[in-house]
Amino acid sequence: MNTVYQFMVDFTLPKNLSIEFNDLIPYQKMVVERFFDEGKLSTYAQSFETSKLWAIFNAKSEMEVLNMLADMPLTSFMQVDINMLSAFSTAENYLPQFSMN
Repeated sequence: MNTVYQFMVDFTLPKNLSIEFNDLIPYQKMVVERFFDEGKLSTYAQSFETSKLWAIFNAKSEMEVLNMLADMPLTSFMQVDINMLSAFSTAENYLPQFSMN
């Protein structure tokens, strides 16, 4: 069975962002863009004000999410909480699709 689930990952950023952390931000952005392109990531949001980052991953298992997190260079600096979602909706789900006809 190849069912894909959505997993909400709640990251807590360190209180003080080190130079090393800041230097890795461009690499983090590249991985995030690749995950979007590959359909592995649905959403990605961060708030430096609250030291939080949230992402919704599309994966077959929590282990697959952990493997993706290992590819993200900033993960080792943050606390991570992973939760499989029972439901996930966006405004896109409710907007009519544009047709050229």
